[in-house]
Amino acid sequence: MAGIAIDKLVKRYGTTQVVHGIDLDIQDGEFIVFVGPSGCGKSTTLRMIAGLEEINDGTISIGGRVVNRLEPKERNIAMVFQNYAIYPHMSVAENIAFGLYTSQLDKTAKRKRVEEVAEVLGLTKLLERRPSALSGGQRQRVAIGRAMVRNPAVFLFDEPLSNLDAQLRAQMRLEIKRLHQRLGTTIVFVTHDQVEAMTLADRIVVMRDGHILQVGAPMELYEKPADVFTARFIGSPTMNIMPAKATDGTLQLGETPMAWPAALPADVLVGVRPQELRVLGEGEAADLTLAGTVAVVEPLGPETFVHVEAEGSLLLASAPAKHPPAVGSAVRLGASAAGLRLFDAKSERAL
Repeated sequence: MAGIAIDKLVKRYGTTQVVHGIDLDIQDGEFIVFVGPSGCGKSTTLRMIAGLEEINDGTISIGGRVVNRLEPKERNIAMVFQNYAIYPHMSVAENIAFGLYTSQLDKTAKRKRVEEVAEVLGLTKLLERRPSALSGGQRQRVAIGRAMVRNPAVFLFDEPLSNLDAQLRAQMRLEIKRLHQRLGTTIVFVTHDQVEAMTLADRIVVMRDGHILQVGAPMELYEKPADVFTARFIGSPTMNIMPAKATDGTLQLGETPMAWPAALPADVLVGVRPQELRVLGEGEAADLTLAGTVAVVEPLGPETFVHVEAEGSLLLASAPAKHPPAVGSAVRLGASAAGLRLFDAKSERAL
């Protein structure tokens, strides 16, 4: 196992810079997830750690050793890709064993290592099958097994679940989490799916346009986002963001002004998660109240969300699951002051 230190890392393609001097320390045994939209630089960063992309400036150290000029095979890492990249003409056992192709182990030792990995991944009964006889989730486990069999210091995952359906994704998230708990190996995982990030990570790295916006534990980013982008990207459904005015210690938004003890700029953005913004019952009060009209109702079993036209935009709020308001009905929405997040309207940074 090994930690990873990234110092002022830069990547350029020609005159276009796609990673802008990022810094990050990943602890030994930590599960780090890079998350962000397509083109934010997360996969490029992962590929530089792996040695698949040249580093233009800065350094990457693995286990205290600078690896900038080392070949991928010299870095003691293993990578699992989005496409499984397993060989269709080989059995499961042969695919897993391919990870030991350059090792000095004899056949008996290799077979023992393959069987140990197969047992961990629940593939023991499938060792003689070909990939064509496997499900998508089983194929991904074979790809993980081929990486595991080398006993690397670091695992790198590049969007490994994006080709799976929703049920298999949930199953594989659980398996990868349990695998990390069992092995304790450092894992760097790249995804554009914030649900994967929230459920897997010890810490999440939010990236945008080649910059790191915020690093923290999942609930830290959820509860205390550093900026509007992180606030909207982390959490499902996404956070509502509304423009508001601040004057003389009050926040001007909704039906009545709210007293706000902290000093605020004149123009602010107010964020509230749909779980914190609820349809109020008759006569019910709240710190923040908004009047609007129901546009769409989304029943989701144990909870229901309603899209409400209010404050010149479409807001998402929670409603009683069994008796939601009807489309077209007038409603009042409410939230507590504790559930609000304020951002500077110009910089979009948290206040």
